[in-house]
Amino acid sequence: MNATPAAGAQRTEPAEDRTGGCLCGRIRFTAQGPAVFPHTCECGHCQKLGGTPVMWWVGFETVTWTGESEPRWYETFEGEAKRGFCPTCGSRVAAIDSGIPEIGINVTALDDTSGTDLVPIHASFRDNAVHWLPPVPETKHSAAG
Repeated sequence: MNATPAAGAQRTEPAEDRTGGCLCGRIRFTAQGPAVFPHTCECGHCQKLGGTPVMWWVGFETVTWTGESEPRWYETFEGEAKRGFCPTCGSRVAAIDSGIPEIGINVTALDDTSGTDLVPIHASFRDNAVHWLPPVPETKHSAAG
C-alpha cells in the first residue's frame, strides 16, 4: 500500500465482510473489519505492477484466503513490502507493508467496489501522477459524509 494513514483517516462506518478474488477465480478471499485508509497510489512500482497509471488500495484487519490457491508474493522492497498476485492470471490482489497492521487489498479485486467507505481519501506519490487524470482530492473523512 506504500502509505501510512494520517491521523483521523480511519473510516467510521460499521465493519462488514467483503469478498473478492482474481480474474481466473483460483484466488478468493474474505476481507474482514472496517475499510482502512482507502487511497490511490501512483508510485512507479504500482504503475508497473498494475500496468496502469494508478492503483486503488484499502486496508483490512483480516484477510482469509478461501479459494483453491493463495497469492504468490513478490517482494517489491526487501524486508519492507510485498505484493500478492495470482500466478495463473496475473491479477494483483494484495499488499503487505512493514509497520502497517492491515493487509492491503487492491480494491478492484473486491466483488463489490461500490461502498462509500472505499472512496479514496488520499493519493500517494502525486508527483508521479500522469498529467491527464484529475487528482484525488485530499480528505480526512468519507466522501459520503
